[in-house]
Amino acid sequence: MASNTEGCSTGLVRTGIEGLDDILGGGLTANRLYLVEGDPGTGKTTFGLKFLLSGVACGEPAVYVTLSETKDELEAVAQSHGWSLEGLTVTELAPTEESLAPEAENTMFHPSELELGETTKTILRDVHRVKPRRVVFDSLSEMRLIAQNSLRYRRQILALKQFFVGQKCTVMLLDDRTSEVSDLQLQSLAHGVISLERRSPEYGVMQRRLQVLKMRGKPFRPGYHDYTIIKGGLDVFPRLVAAEHNHEFASAQVKSGLDGLDALMCGGLDRGTSTLLVGPAGSGKSTLATQYAVAAAGRGERAAFFLFDEGKTTLMARSAALGLDLQGYLNSGRVSICQIDPGAISPGEFIHLVRREVDEGQATVVVIDSLNGYLNSMPEARFLAIQLHELLVYLGQKGVTTILVVAQHGLVGPMETPIDASYLADSVILLRYFEAQGRVRQAISVLKKRSGAHERTIRELEFRAGGVRIGEPLVAFHGVLSGIPSYVGQTRFQRDGGADEPV
Repeated sequence: MASNTEGCSTGLVRTGIEGLDDILGGGLTANRLYLVEGDPGTGKTTFGLKFLLSGVACGEPAVYVTLSETKDELEAVAQSHGWSLEGLTVTELAPTEESLAPEAENTMFHPSELELGETTKTILRDVHRVKPRRVVFDSLSEMRLIAQNSLRYRRQILALKQFFVGQKCTVMLLDDRTSEVSDLQLQSLAHGVISLERRSPEYGVMQRRLQVLKMRGKPFRPGYHDYTIIKGGLDVFPRLVAAEHNHEFASAQVKSGLDGLDALMCGGLDRGTSTLLVGPAGSGKSTLATQYAVAAAGRGERAAFFLFDEGKTTLMARSAALGLDLQGYLNSGRVSICQIDPGAISPGEFIHLVRREVDEGQATVVVIDSLNGYLNSMPEARFLAIQLHELLVYLGQKGVTTILVVAQHGLVGPMETPIDASYLADSVILLRYFEAQGRVRQAISVLKKRSGAHERTIRELEFRAGGVRIGEPLVAFHGVLSGIPSYVGQTRFQRDGGADEPV
């Protein structure tokens, strides 16, 4: 188990879960009672163990009170995470063989009175012996059943709260929400409430999220925060708030390395802006994004790819065929490629990966290929634009040049995109197929650039073994963007390798 002594003297009780401590503004207020509620499978037991072991790493005595699981079962959970329960006191209150024997039955008192009393005595005995600074109860559903009625249950929880506050102990109550109605009385008694949720999309892995419902006396980041259960505990991804990441950076133009493309952008993309590459499948969107990334790596900067659709091998092979040394920059660390499985990642985790490349990896160019795949990773599509806006604002405030790829439906003629992100991006570059002289050709144009001027011409785009070529403006054609243009020039259209022929 890794040491957590770095956060032991902050004045707050750290949970040991880095992302959650960030959401809580550093941790929990000490010597208070907290409620962690969630359905079975949300990771409450893992949460509680991590909280206690974080205290053990700081030299704090800790007690885990289990009312339903045995110590062997807890040790199995700990081993699955690579933890040891050494230094942690486990108080088992599960029914024993003696309590189930017929001679143990009592007819003079209601069973709940004896069981609840014995349970309380066992807990208090271990607390007086260990003098813990942290205690976890798992789970309250068992105490609720033992108490038999809500009045006795509430009084017992209130008595435990008052007792532990006097012992200068931070207590965490785990509740699996098996009661028929939400226990708002329990939430009112707790100093803070953290809710864990799980949901199963129609396709893909189970997704989990949490929110802090209540935290008396201290600020926290509200809203839902995605998290996963991994070896080592819970990995929480705090919701991105772009306003918290405002940084100053020097303005500059980001060159592509292609004179024709930079001319279309009147010098290049502006640093800290986002650009949308829109076009049908196979029109060259990913290749142009790679061109910007390779050019940045050649200047000594760092670029990060996030691939939702095509594989890393395909990207590398296509880049090599066009003479782009993506492999070399990948080997040197100037380029990173992260293959994303839309069915196995939540939007919050994806944003976390992007932030890590920017904050820790110092990436100045980020390529997201494509937004179609990003859309598939978001079960509630209506929230995609909001999260994407926060991400783009954050990247812009960090001085990162972001390139977004969107594949349109269809190949020629009227086309649609699965999401209209054009209003979010600072620049929009459109790629289209068009037919001329019996050949399928490609065209490129800039439709929007918020940060400055841009060419309003339409140029031919070619991909050759030697690289990418941006041709001269297609002044001899009308209706290129429709896919079926009409020729209005005075000469025949240029043949491959030859000159224009007069009509």
